[in-house]
Amino acid sequence: MASTITAGTLKVTIKEEIYLKGKNQGEITTLSIASVNEIFKRIVSCAASTETTIAVFKSATGGSATFDSALDVEDVRYIRVTNLDDTNSVTLNLQIDVGEDDTGADESASILVGAGHSFIMSTTSDGLAVQDTNANIETDLHNLESIIIYPGSNAADIEIFVASV
Repeated sequence: MASTITAGTLKVTIKEEIYLKGKNQGEITTLSIASVNEIFKRIVSCAASTETTIAVFKSATGGSATFDSALDVEDVRYIRVTNLDDTNSVTLNLQIDVGEDDTGADESASILVGAGHSFIMSTTSDGLAVQDTNANIETDLHNLESIIIYPGSNAADIEIFVASV
């Protein structure tokens, strides 16, 4: 069976608007990502004091039960994770596959995402690294293995949107 899906262009617009001294000091930034033919979008309820994996990325997908729901790490071009809670922050944890061998995460990085805020990432393949020695800049980037949300003592709803080619 041939696919009936035609790839499209994802248009992302970020708009800041603030008036100071009678003038808009904000900005509008627009990004277009061509050839998008897969979208992964869901709202996940994350229970209080519980780690919730909201996405998994692998280089080999669909071949085994472990990878059936994984997103192809080489094909992702855009990720947005939004904290839908109107009061509480959540901790977003990026699990990193340093060996890039699909055996699991070897490192992690955590980012606080405030209430109503979003985290955006452009690629999962060779897209991040962590350096814990002397705070040196790390230029040997690795694959993202998964994204985990920890909401702390309050439950939170999280929206994830992923576009792939």
